[in-house]
Amino acid sequence: MRYEDFVDLKYEPAHTDVICDFTIRPKEFDIRKAAGGVAAESSIGTWTELTTTKHYLKKLAAIVFSINGADVKVAYPIELFEPNNMPNLLSSISGNIFGLRALESLRLRDIHLPEKLIKSFRGPKYGIEGIRRLLKVYDRPLVGTIIKPKLGLKTQDHAQVAYEAWIGGCDMVKDDENLSSQKFNPFEDRVMQTLESRDRAEAETGERKTYMANITAETDEMVKRAEFVLEQGGEYVMVDIITCGFAALQTLRKRDFNLVIHAHRAGHAAFTKNPAHGISMNVIAKAARIIGVDQLHVGTVFGKMHETRKEVRANIKALKAKMSGLKQVFPVASGGLHPGLVPALTEFFGKDCVIQAGGGIHGHKKGTVAGAKAMRQAVDATVKRIPLRKFAQAHKELRVALQIWDKVL
Repeated sequence: MRYEDFVDLKYEPAHTDVICDFTIRPKEFDIRKAAGGVAAESSIGTWTELTTTKHYLKKLAAIVFSINGADVKVAYPIELFEPNNMPNLLSSISGNIFGLRALESLRLRDIHLPEKLIKSFRGPKYGIEGIRRLLKVYDRPLVGTIIKPKLGLKTQDHAQVAYEAWIGGCDMVKDDENLSSQKFNPFEDRVMQTLESRDRAEAETGERKTYMANITAETDEMVKRAEFVLEQGGEYVMVDIITCGFAALQTLRKRDFNLVIHAHRAGHAAFTKNPAHGISMNVIAKAARIIGVDQLHVGTVFGKMHETRKEVRANIKALKAKMSGLKQVFPVASGGLHPGLVPALTEFFGKDCVIQAGGGIHGHKKGTVAGAKAMRQAVDATVKRIPLRKFAQAHKELRVALQIWDKVL
């Protein structure tokens, strides 16, 4: 079959088809042949005629059914994909096609999976509602922080910073993406000591607190670390889902631990940042939700990360929109945030988000406790619809925070 044979603009996709939205910019072909090339190379075709082609293969061909300028839609028969196998799915729709010489650039903008395929995966165990029940917080954004500096703190100091963040008002404390089990802060010691700090903070504040230990590692080791967190009374784990891979994430989710999975997206921008080429974060968000994460970083719009409003809004939609009965996933805003940004964040995200600040808490002139208080005060003021500057008149921690960061970023 020629590339052009994979184009049928009169085709109406079946309800079981996988639909992919691409933006294609050809270098050697016209858009019709280039689009056909993408459909062919990601399904049953290749660059030349084959002697091994059988008559029954045609029904498995991906079909280009829409071309609008550079924007192309491709339908894939569900039979092309193994159920409950995200690596297989992504190897097909976002694999070798990105290396085609005939293309100047290729962007996978969105995916739409049929219910039958979605339901072959586990999906989130907790989601937004489950996490709110766990924390007993229902009427406001959740407040989280990352231990800073992200690397180098000894275990005892790490646990102390977590404690200070919790008593200041944070609901959640997490490791950063590259803290694993280094000599200066071994994993098991860190989990035990930080969970002791959590228990102390809960006793003193009367609030539920959670610690997200970074368990990212080789798959077997990652599962062992999840088991250890559970044994120690932990309720959360964090996974770098891009660098550990979707296969490892599926293995973890398959174990069905009573642990909330917080997904960090470290490394995503290597293929999501260029708007003309690569894969959108929206696609990654959908894949992660289908596999079964409960929280996922989606960008901030207002902080130090690069995404536009349109991109972050699409990421949020991927986590919250109806999807074959899957639970909604908590979008996490993180990256260059501080208390002064809370009203804008809440307006954009709504109350169902995690506002996660690292430097914007630990960089407070009065320390971590004051920084956490300032962030929580900003959330309380926003929920009550009180302007931050007015609320800050009676709340010194917020007042200092606004003086530090109001002009930042």
